[in-house]
Amino acid sequence: MSSRDIVDLSSDDDPGEVEVKAVKLERDFVKLEPGLIGISIQQKECHTTDRGRCNKSNSYGGRKESEDNRSSSLSGTSVLDQEQSPIDDASLPSTSSMGSAPLCRQFWKAGNYENGFTPKSTLKNGTSYLHIHPKFLHSNATSHKWAFGAIAELLDNAVDEIQNGATFVIVDKMPTPRNGSQALLIQDDGGGMDPEAMRRCLSFGFSNKKSKSAIGQYGNGFKTSSMRLGADVIVFSRHKKRILTQSVGLLSYTFLTQTGHNRIVVPMVNYELNTSTGKWDTPHWYSKESLASNLSILLQWSPFSTEEELLKQFDDIGSHGTKVLIYNLWLNDVGTTELDFETDPEDIRIAGGAGGTEKAGSRMAVSGQHIANRLRYSLRAYLSVLYLRLPESFCILLRGRVLEYHNIANDLKFPEFILYRPQSSGSAEGSVVTTIGFLKEAPNVNIHGFNVYHKNRLILPFWPVVSYSDSRGRGVVGVLEANFVEPTHNKQDFEKTSVFQKLEGRLKEMTWEYWDYHCGLIGYQVKRKAKVSQVSSDCGPQHGKYLKRKEYDYLEEREKVKRKASIEPNTNDTGVDLVVQPGIATGNQSNDQEALNLIQENKKLLEQCLEYEKREVELKTKVMQLRTELGEAQGEYTRLLAESQQLENVKQEK
Repeated sequence: MSSRDIVDLSSDDDPGEVEVKAVKLERDFVKLEPGLIGISIQQKECHTTDRGRCNKSNSYGGRKESEDNRSSSLSGTSVLDQEQSPIDDASLPSTSSMGSAPLCRQFWKAGNYENGFTPKSTLKNGTSYLHIHPKFLHSNATSHKWAFGAIAELLDNAVDEIQNGATFVIVDKMPTPRNGSQALLIQDDGGGMDPEAMRRCLSFGFSNKKSKSAIGQYGNGFKTSSMRLGADVIVFSRHKKRILTQSVGLLSYTFLTQTGHNRIVVPMVNYELNTSTGKWDTPHWYSKESLASNLSILLQWSPFSTEEELLKQFDDIGSHGTKVLIYNLWLNDVGTTELDFETDPEDIRIAGGAGGTEKAGSRMAVSGQHIANRLRYSLRAYLSVLYLRLPESFCILLRGRVLEYHNIANDLKFPEFILYRPQSSGSAEGSVVTTIGFLKEAPNVNIHGFNVYHKNRLILPFWPVVSYSDSRGRGVVGVLEANFVEPTHNKQDFEKTSVFQKLEGRLKEMTWEYWDYHCGLIGYQVKRKAKVSQVSSDCGPQHGKYLKRKEYDYLEEREKVKRKASIEPNTNDTGVDLVVQPGIATGNQSNDQEALNLIQENKKLLEQCLEYEKREVELKTKVMQLRTELGEAQGEYTRLLAESQQLENVKQEK
């Protein structure tokens, strides 16, 4: 086999011959661990001392084989190298009955296995190369502390495909045909990946995303996120440029650990459409022997036991798109999957994440049901605020239902807009307008903080920049898009640079200033007159500039309106009181009546808008159904075309 047969994620050896010795596989097998897909070699049992705990496996450490015999039985040269390398086909794992897996099913303990080997360093032409051990897949994924953060990373790839024509992404569960266990499905109709792009996707450090608006940039997100959610992932992608290609790649922690590999390798199969025959053929650069050997590995370690089952996954992809299937999902401490598909048929939840013990109607219950808390355990709630804006042509379909987007800024009453221009070394780093206000539910919710986005993507939801013991800051929430600070690799925090620290300091000031100035609007006693500083001591010209708040008293103006118009102040559906701004004449009764009429008209228009949005959701759902039917019809057409061609050949022979 060649370097195009199986991607070696770790070897950067120079092109040329690479001697690979066969891995000695034992032929004694034991039963498969329940719910795990894969075939194992002989191993010692994974003893447990309490429920949900896995000790280190000794299945690999006892053998005294050399490291050479433990080097990858499948690897050729690196994905970086495109030269041919001979591989001993005899070293491929042979098909056998299902066996027990040494892999602990809990993510945070799955890296605790010993195989007695360390990463192997080779020396060629005076240059040292270090192979990446399969354990790196697990340790690399630990950057995601939160399962939803890993799912968001995969959705970012689909959102980045909008520029290539993507109109939807599906997030759902899917039963695996091999044993019926649940897998996580993420599928989009973007441009898809050709074989080369697939190899780069499954390798480390490659990123083709050069657009300034692209969310991904490091080329590591797919590996960390998929391995954080499950032990194994299989990717199907169809791409059309000059010719239509389809590729399947398998990144399997189970496969690598059970076969004793000491480097990361990824089996792949590739096909291209022969337009004259309507059949999927092996590419000219890809031998049939290579296809057969890689296919045998895929059928052993993937959820699909036949080539027909494997290729059937392309039926609903259409002419372009990508389908990601993550299986052998990780379990929690009580032995159930971290992702809960059962509690809500239209949602995916973190198992055991919801509270619900508070008394109905209490402040604790109101806070618990707020989106700030629900997004911690409800994927539907989290995804509804994950992106600041998305084009109307794109939708997220979660568990068969179109996701409704939620703008947190619309939840605020008495909003203000504050401009902040951070500076570093005397030069401006950028500017950001922060929307700040009280939550509609204030003061009945114990929630505060800022929702900080970066390039349209939520990084920090309800970030509590202040702590309070006397309610100072309670209910104050803000929204901003800070593109001048860099997020961490897992996109759940920001790098702690000096610019970020200045931003944090300014947001603290905003919170206290806003609270001191407006807390009386939600029933708190104003303790002192708020002072609007020209420039704060810790945020001087060298730190940043901001738009100073106008000295305006909502309460005083509300009383003026009540005295002059003899009416109560009105609140529209956004929760913002109708207040006459300073310097604008309050007018007479007729002017106030005109204002009331405008509010009523606004409410009617809002109701119509909601009806249109509801209709839009229904139409998007219908479009999704029609796309699915179209994909099935295209698959049936391809099958019938192939049968027709076969019948034509038979007639010609007769």
